[in-house]
Amino acid sequence: MRSYRIDEMLPEQAAGLFARLQQDLGPGPMQGIIWIQLPSGLLTPQQLGHLDSCGPYILSLEAGSTWIQLELLVRARQTFRCDCIGFATPEQRAYGIGVVDQAVLDLGLGV
Repeated sequence: MRSYRIDEMLPEQAAGLFARLQQDLGPGPMQGIIWIQLPSGLLTPQQLGHLDSCGPYILSLEAGSTWIQLELLVRARQTFRCDCIGFATPEQRAYGIGVVDQAVLDLGLGV
């Protein structure tokens, strides 16, 4: 799996970063998971064509006690298997990483 991971944080840093992201993005489907919904302007032509049947499209962010990890697989919320699901494009990847990095900067974490 391709992912963007920030690790070796203090537990309070990881918890604070996850709480900030959860505040900005909303609660996830289960504890320790947040979904970052991709804007329609970043979707591929195939994803746009499947938006009604498969979308919205998300990146999954998982948190541990000293780390957070952003999966760089674009998932569809309404289905598990479809050709529209795949690894993030460079633009989608930059968007997801940017969301995480902005929260890191906003919190003043030196990680």
